[in-house]
Amino acid sequence: MKHVLIVTGAAGSGKTTVSGYLNETYHIPRVITHTTRKPRDGEVNGVDYYFETRESMDRLHLLEQVEYDHNLYGSSYEGLEKAWAHSELATIVLDTKGAQTYRKTLGEKAVVLFLTVTKRHSLVRRLAQRGDLKTAVKQRIASAEYHRDLTLPDQLSDIANVIVNDDWEKTKMELDKLVKSLEH
Repeated sequence: MKHVLIVTGAAGSGKTTVSGYLNETYHIPRVITHTTRKPRDGEVNGVDYYFETRESMDRLHLLEQVEYDHNLYGSSYEGLEKAWAHSELATIVLDTKGAQTYRKTLGEKAVVLFLTVTKRHSLVRRLAQRGDLKTAVKQRIASAEYHRDLTLPDQLSDIANVIVNDDWEKTKMELDKLVKSLEH
């Protein structure tokens, strides 16, 4: 059965790192999503995101779309099918609202992984370390979306795999167990 592993949690919780680990270690393709935000240094169109305008976003066949910090983010059915063409298991990084939409639309094909940390101030430090501008970090942590994604939504509480991402070695062990459980 095809599955998409949805990696979700607050900004700075390690979603991109986890998705990268799953790709590098298990060759699990990542569903490339779309955004209207400007690329960060080193980001490549078609690899990190498809960088869009608001007009081009309107022309896509989106499974879900959210506005976060004044930018649109979304994933397309075509992107999901493209990833599944390479593997029965794919990953996607989404906010908690997108994770709920995927689970509602795809049912058991959508496996939710919620990342969290024990000390919330470490999220702010991680955001600064990844190169975001101080003003962008302040705006992000003040946003309603950031605060929403700090906790697991009730709609996902019974089905999500929760990993406390304080220790990368422990996180990798949890990810390894999860992937093995989906390979059967």
